[in-house]
Amino acid sequence: MASSLPPRSSYLKKENAGTARREMGLKVTPRRNVLSAINNGEANGGTSSAPADGGGAEAAPVVEFSGREDVERLLAEKMKGKSKNDYKGRVEQMSDYIKKLRACTRWYMELEDGYLAEQEKLRGTLDAENSRHTELETQLSNAIEELKAANLDLTRRCESLEETLNREKSEKLIAVESYEKEKQERESAESSRDVLTVDLERVTHDAKRFSEQLKMVQDTNKRLQEYNTSLQQYNSNLQADASKSGETISKLQKEKSAMMESMATLRECNNSMSSQLESSRASQQEAIRVKEELRKEVECLRAELKQVRDDRDHSIAQLNSLNIELANCKEQIGRSSKECESMSTKVSSLEETCNTQQKQIQTFQKQLAAATQKLKLADMTAIEAMTGYEEQKEKIKYLEERLAHAESQIVEGDELRKKLHNTILELKGNIRVFCRLRPLLPFDGDSNGPEGASISFPTSVESTGRAIDLMNQGQKLSFSYDKVFDHNASQEDVFVEISQLVQSALDGYKVCIFAYGQTGSGKTYTMMGRPGIDQKGIIPRSLEQIFKTSQSLESQGWEYSMQVSMLEIYNETIRDLLAPGRPNSFDMTPSKQYTIKHDSHGNTTVSDLTIIDVFSIADVTTLLDKASHSRSVGKTQMNEQSSRSHFVFTLKISGSNENTGQHVQGVLNLIDLAGSERLAKSGSTGDRLKETQSINKSLSALSDVIFAIAKGDDHVPFRNSKLTYLLQPCLGGDSKTLMFVNISPEASSVGETICSLRFASRVNACEIGIPRRQTQARSFDSRLSYG
Repeated sequence: MASSLPPRSSYLKKENAGTARREMGLKVTPRRNVLSAINNGEANGGTSSAPADGGGAEAAPVVEFSGREDVERLLAEKMKGKSKNDYKGRVEQMSDYIKKLRACTRWYMELEDGYLAEQEKLRGTLDAENSRHTELETQLSNAIEELKAANLDLTRRCESLEETLNREKSEKLIAVESYEKEKQERESAESSRDVLTVDLERVTHDAKRFSEQLKMVQDTNKRLQEYNTSLQQYNSNLQADASKSGETISKLQKEKSAMMESMATLRECNNSMSSQLESSRASQQEAIRVKEELRKEVECLRAELKQVRDDRDHSIAQLNSLNIELANCKEQIGRSSKECESMSTKVSSLEETCNTQQKQIQTFQKQLAAATQKLKLADMTAIEAMTGYEEQKEKIKYLEERLAHAESQIVEGDELRKKLHNTILELKGNIRVFCRLRPLLPFDGDSNGPEGASISFPTSVESTGRAIDLMNQGQKLSFSYDKVFDHNASQEDVFVEISQLVQSALDGYKVCIFAYGQTGSGKTYTMMGRPGIDQKGIIPRSLEQIFKTSQSLESQGWEYSMQVSMLEIYNETIRDLLAPGRPNSFDMTPSKQYTIKHDSHGNTTVSDLTIIDVFSIADVTTLLDKASHSRSVGKTQMNEQSSRSHFVFTLKISGSNENTGQHVQGVLNLIDLAGSERLAKSGSTGDRLKETQSINKSLSALSDVIFAIAKGDDHVPFRNSKLTYLLQPCLGGDSKTLMFVNISPEASSVGETICSLRFASRVNACEIGIPRRQTQARSFDSRLSYG
């Protein structure tokens, strides 16, 4: 999935190689003539101005630069002459060499413009990526919430379907068990019906046989009546046998009573069997048991009837008792017929019940088939839901991978931005010098004084915004710096030029900006400003940019903590401007002894110095107001309210990103130096004289340190002044330092102005930290590697 997105490097190659150069109006070619027309013009001019006896110097060749090798070849080129005294040849070679150096400088300036355009383009691209990343995060969060809700809904539906399935399975099992049970009951009822039918046939057959026997008995009775008379003859004999017959009759009566009891028992059993059959189908087995008992009783009746036949056959004399018994037997046969009819009715009712149950079973089977179909549909729905869930899961995984890729691209873009930003600042120099001319105030004298001094700004292409000219006693003095601001420049114009240095502090570098100049030249106004939106100085604008940028980076996972400290160096003594119970400016007695310490990582600490955590620009504004009321000021002949101490504002920035594991620690030092002035002109006496001497000594120590570093001396006198020892980590390595020289337009201050401009020029010519020439060559190599 990540391979579908273009890599960050290819994107930068396309954007840097094409768009940035088209916006700057540069031709995108691997080799080109740098200012060929100017070189040709300068070459022709050099030829025409050559002396006549020199035979005419050849036109300087058109210089082409295609890479670092050409620049190194130019730098390694040595001056050669025919002899040591061949000054003319050396001068001509030196002139050609200077023209080549100018062309090389032009080439580097165009490279720098290209880098600026690329930086702006990268900023726009980074903002677009940030907005797109924010939109992606919003869409992903919404999609994840929707998927979670859908997943929860599907889970609930699956659970309800599973419950329905289990319930239908249990109902199906119950129906099957009921069907099996009813089937068994129906089979048992059918078997009992068959048995009862057989018994009924037997009883009917016995009734027919009894009828035949009855006819035979009637015939016998007639014959007996005929022979009654003859029998009377034997009455006497029969009377003898009467006692025996009485005994037999009593025995038969006993047997009759036993038969009646058994018949009553049979009737009760039949009634209980019918009630059990009508009340519940589940009592079929009890009916079978009762049927077995009835069968046994019928067999007993059969045995008894057989015994009766045997007795009747044995004794015809018992005819009357037999007739009675026959009548009783007829009654019993009638009852048995009724009972058989009732049993047939019950059997038919059982058959109807079985048919009804069979219909119910068929209904249950249909319901079971419908439930099975519903179960299949539920299974299909569950399968579709699981398929959709898996698809959504894959989609979420794809979106998470895209999000991770976008975050990695943002991290890479931020790293590249920091690298390019630092490269641009290194190209401009780790120590830079800006110059600002204070506008003429109403109470100032004429800018053109008796000495005839005047300040102007060149308008040529090369010098616009970078040079300043000073006319003094008919002599023109020219100075050039990294940036020059005239008297019309606003506070916003000044801050735009240094905003990149403030960004470096947020990126984890040590940054130092200090204002230098004579008293009354506008240093404090440049650094602190005045109340009002347009009058704010470098310090409040820098803090606003830092807080605004840190808040915008919170969306990328960055968290920043900031600490502020403010001190002044007065007469080589450190004073804490934020200490509780800070004495007034007029009390010059120090309350504590502060010690400056440097660790192996280049971090500077001042013992017992008050350090306060700040969270907003309002917190810092309150501390600045407190420090401004505590700072040491005094009145001199050159300024009504002159700063008599070096003011050092330090902001320590610590940032961390838990998502990427990055940590940065930057330091921003903003310094308002005390005004430099000549003792004779300032008119200082007493304490003011001591203050002036201390200020001039510390400023002289600062210049000694800068020149020693520039020359590469083994010993750099950092400890000659508290100011230079405090700024030691900011004056070397990869630290960024900006010197802001402020000058006054008054003609009466021309001497101090010339001293300030000369000192600034010497600082501007120094190479501190990474030399500019090496930085430019290294930047050219990185440019070749990128595009």
